[in-house]
Amino acid sequence: MLPVVAIVGRPNVGKSSLLNRIAGRMISIVDPTPGITRDRVSTICHHRDRYFELVDTGGYGIEDSDNLTEQVEAQIAYAIESAALVLFVVDARDGMVALDERVAELLRNRHGATPAWLLVNKIDAPAQDNLAADFFRLGFGTPFQVSAQHGRGIAELMDRIAAHLAEQGLGQEEESAADAAEPEMKIALVGKRNAGKSTFINAIAGGPRVIVSEVAGTTRDAVDVRFVRDGHSFLAIDTAGVRRRGSVKADVDFYSLHRAQRSIRRADVVLFMMDATVPVSGVDKRLGQYITEQFKPVILVINKYDLVKDRADSGDYADYLTEVLPGLEYAPVALTTASESRNVQSVLDLASSLFRQACTRVGTGQLNAVIEQISGAQGPGVGMSKGGQARIYYATQVAVRPPTIVSFMNDPRRVTPAFEKYLLNRFRESLPFPEVPMRLLFRARSGESAADLPKLSRRRRAKARGKRKQHG
Repeated sequence: MLPVVAIVGRPNVGKSSLLNRIAGRMISIVDPTPGITRDRVSTICHHRDRYFELVDTGGYGIEDSDNLTEQVEAQIAYAIESAALVLFVVDARDGMVALDERVAELLRNRHGATPAWLLVNKIDAPAQDNLAADFFRLGFGTPFQVSAQHGRGIAELMDRIAAHLAEQGLGQEEESAADAAEPEMKIALVGKRNAGKSTFINAIAGGPRVIVSEVAGTTRDAVDVRFVRDGHSFLAIDTAGVRRRGSVKADVDFYSLHRAQRSIRRADVVLFMMDATVPVSGVDKRLGQYITEQFKPVILVINKYDLVKDRADSGDYADYLTEVLPGLEYAPVALTTASESRNVQSVLDLASSLFRQACTRVGTGQLNAVIEQISGAQGPGVGMSKGGQARIYYATQVAVRPPTIVSFMNDPRRVTPAFEKYLLNRFRESLPFPEVPMRLLFRARSGESAADLPKLSRRRRAKARGKRKQHG
């Protein structure tokens, strides 16, 4: 889809800082603890007239605390094999170490015709330029001298990358590259640890795009995975498992939670994944509340269904989730077994349907016909508050994603939570977005002075009306 520029090197040489600096925003977690990055973390970059996918990788040679070293190095190998260019990063402050030589040997043996450029990082000032001399022995020619932390040398590096891609005829600024850079739909996978998010991502990608392990908390970053189905470009975002607040003790846990929330905000559709064998917990409820607050279309994905299919069906789960996840009653439920790719395509089709619903706009005439039906069917006491009956005169849709409806009425203060829920349910029955969140706004109709002057006495309200007529 796009040429890949892969960043490789031993742990703690500044690979993640380099990706963040080039991208111009925080994408990879940067932390002094070795081995934070495990998966391939990527972002789309555009410089001059070239698009490319920049990929951060884990530190080569790390002794992973969860015994995932083999999987981390497999992800590094995938990145190298798919790359059009490799950026081999070393640390000027540490000087050349044995592990740098091992990475150099890996690149010489595996990259074949793919060029690899040597970047000596952490050269923050001209006085430190001589620190790069020791790395000539690695055999990658004259190294680039950069400082990912301070941005030194980054502009020149980007110019060279764009020129190299142009020489290779890659990443040209045309419709196909732009389409790949901006997918048609973004899908975020969120949920607790070990719900099967990474397994689901790999089922979508058709290969080991992210590390899957029985170890809780394997995924730490939010990992963007681009894929194409039926000629359409999509982006799936794998996120770290959300933990109980009392368990968020390390910095990496805080970063993971923050990135999961950011992924929800980025997404067009959220796949809220839950383990079929585990009851819904307080963590799930808080996550569901956050999704609701962001007005995101969501599918409640019950994964590992093969383990419980003899004891429960979709109807059982729908009833249960309606009870324990208030505010998400409208969300469809999907039963999957990601490890066998079962129902994965159905979930993607359903996500596309929700996205279309969220993008739908209805005409004012159609909307007001529904308002008329609602008003006629409104029973005694519905829409009643201490201030009297709430009455809607007309409404209009002002936005999509989420569908946003402004209702003009006699007095917005009379809208109770029960009345708002009543309206939402009627809208879902009659309008073409039955399974996505809607935002309802209430405004006083022009000239409804009682709503505009709620604290004034009757005499002062009459006086105010008289002044408006004089100045009218």
